[in-house]
Amino acid sequence: MVKTKKSLLVLAVAMATALAGCSGGNGGNAGNAGNSGGSAAPEASANAGSGGEAAAAKEPATFTYFNAGAQVPNIDSNKTKIGKLLEEQTGVNFKLQYPVGDVNTKIGTMIASGDYPDVLSPDTAIDKVLDAKAFIPLNELIEKHGPNLQRVYGPYMNLMKAEDGNIYFLPFSPVVGEYISNPTIEQGAFFIQRRVLKEAGYPKIKTLDEYFDLIETYQANNAGEKLTGFTSLIYDWRTMGIFNPPMHLAGYPNDGDVIVDMASHEAKAYSNTDNTKNWLKKLNEVNSKGIYDESSFVNNYDQYLAKISSGSVLGFFDYGWQVNQALQNIKKTGNDDIDYMPLPIVFDGVEKDQYLDPPSFVNNRGVGITTSAKDPVRIIEFFDNMLKEENQVLIQWGVKGEEYEVDDKGRYYRTPEQIEMLKDNKTQESIGFSYFNYSWPMYGGGSTLSDGNSFNAGRQPEVAQASFTEGDKLILEKYGAKTFSDLFAKPDERPWYPAWSISLEQGSPAQIFTQKSKDLKLKYFSKLVLAKPEQFDGIWEDYLKEFNKLDVKAYEDTMTKEVAAKIAKTQGN
Repeated sequence: MVKTKKSLLVLAVAMATALAGCSGGNGGNAGNAGNSGGSAAPEASANAGSGGEAAAAKEPATFTYFNAGAQVPNIDSNKTKIGKLLEEQTGVNFKLQYPVGDVNTKIGTMIASGDYPDVLSPDTAIDKVLDAKAFIPLNELIEKHGPNLQRVYGPYMNLMKAEDGNIYFLPFSPVVGEYISNPTIEQGAFFIQRRVLKEAGYPKIKTLDEYFDLIETYQANNAGEKLTGFTSLIYDWRTMGIFNPPMHLAGYPNDGDVIVDMASHEAKAYSNTDNTKNWLKKLNEVNSKGIYDESSFVNNYDQYLAKISSGSVLGFFDYGWQVNQALQNIKKTGNDDIDYMPLPIVFDGVEKDQYLDPPSFVNNRGVGITTSAKDPVRIIEFFDNMLKEENQVLIQWGVKGEEYEVDDKGRYYRTPEQIEMLKDNKTQESIGFSYFNYSWPMYGGGSTLSDGNSFNAGRQPEVAQASFTEGDKLILEKYGAKTFSDLFAKPDERPWYPAWSISLEQGSPAQIFTQKSKDLKLKYFSKLVLAKPEQFDGIWEDYLKEFNKLDVKAYEDTMTKEVAAKIAKTQGN
């Protein structure tokens, strides 16, 4: 993966080739560059709005932004603390809008009408938006109005370009500075309630059978409680909870619908393999024992989060970022027994898990300016202003003295009171963290600031350790770990990662395969899990027959080719 440890050198080369005619890049950005000679990173303060010299003279402007990747209440950005400070700097406010119901239906309606918000983050529907030519090219806007955009995205420009050479959206994951791993689990894991482990004497478990045996035993021993043994999320685009476990159980990270061979870099589909069969057969088995939550196939996202927040679910597979709201709700109860422990579960015979993400650049998710935008220049200037380092501190850490502190060595930290305050989702929303800390032009999650502090507050060691409850510390001690990520194997370097970020041309054989295979899995996986055990093999054979009618080879060939192309781009070829 591109390493921004050498970002000055890479940036010099990238700017010369990626943005022809670009001026020096740091003009108008004095003192804000992430590589500013080791000077301290600017702190975010409550009077941060006084710094927008040129922008302050501009007339107020309000734009619309539809973000398909989050589920929070609609709001005007200036109704949040962070949004108000950014408005004071730039004069710009956003009407922030989020999906209700099916995302693809909402995006499809936009495309059919040609009526878009000014700014759009379409999440999984991004290829449809690109195919509809709904985004404007950003190259010239970045060149003329984006010194901070150039600084942050410079090393990644080759990965951001479409086939026509244009940049149509800004991804969310450019690593700036040294990469810092997350001490907690924001990616995939099999989660299990701590009371289950406690009752069993904190056993070290590794395999899927061991995991479900613990849940089955606890549920049987506590039959008087209304407990759900294991639940899944299968709603809208959020199908990873049942689609993705086979690759993780086989010892691979989240490359989407393929497993990529480490030596040959060949990409192979796995939804028709024994890994998927064995995973679904296990769910079928536990369902027959009354352990699986049959409503998984009809629950929506809110219902899923509410079920986990209730404390009645003993286990589930998910990604930390997706279930975080429910996990925070559990934390607020103060009941450590119903809190969860993430585990790197694998199949029998798999020696090493690979749940943790290696450093990566996701280039098929991002935010773009649409053809309906009233003032693209004003929007790109707002984006550029966001990437000033003091504003990245504001967006991730908050205001000094209010949401974070700085010690006499310049290290950022949070007090116990601040940590407790920020466990509340409504507080996160009112400050603006829920609205601004993702889905905008930004430093990637593993980035560091110019003074060595972590860009992401959760990855700052001082914050991570202080955020652990007594229950966290106890269970980590029981398992001989200092952080939750210590329980997982270190990620191997994968220069193409993640393969799911590869964009497929709409209407191409590979893209058609992905849609048809998804539809097929949604049709059959519920049947396979909920069937009587003696019916499973027959239904699996029916599924395989239908799956093998699809153009699997075209998909695998395309993905293998694109993996090779992404490797070449990350290596500067």
